[in-house]
Amino acid sequence: MQIEGKYLIHSPRERVWEALNDADILRQCIPGCESLTRKSDTELDADVVAKIGPVKAKFKTRVKLENIQVPESYTIAGSSKAGNAGFGRGKADVRLEPAGGATELSYTADFKVGGKLAQVGSRLVAGATRKTADDFFGSLASLLDPKAEKVEDDAGSGGAAVKWLAGSAVALVLLAWWLLSG
Repeated sequence: MQIEGKYLIHSPRERVWEALNDADILRQCIPGCESLTRKSDTELDADVVAKIGPVKAKFKTRVKLENIQVPESYTIAGSSKAGNAGFGRGKADVRLEPAGGATELSYTADFKVGGKLAQVGSRLVAGATRKTADDFFGSLASLLDPKAEKVEDDAGSGGAAVKWLAGSAVALVLLAWWLLSG
């Protein structure tokens, strides 16, 4: 399943990058995040409680940052497990582009789920994933810029877009969790 999104944040790219790499900011923005621990410069662990349809579980997530181009882009690769509830794996490419005095944050992510999560139906999982991503990026954008704007909507992207932009290592952790845990 693939999702993508784009936002305009009225903050310099370097500031958005810093926020996406700040564990405290990420912890605040990730819905259901109980803990977020940086294991190294490129690895993060998170415990997140999520509900997708009838399935509610605590997900143990490991995220690794790859292809890091400070402060422009990176790839977040990760896996998430929730015991009998299921698992997820995915990657997200995140890009930050200067836009005047603002930053355009965009991402494209691809993920797979299995176990009970896969049984609740792909439309339900996709909808929950999009909402979680929107909640995360909305929180992140609001922390950085109360006037942040969505750049595109589902109608303009064939229904496959998530509206909030994501941009840095910490955002990747959040995005990966959402994508991996549904």
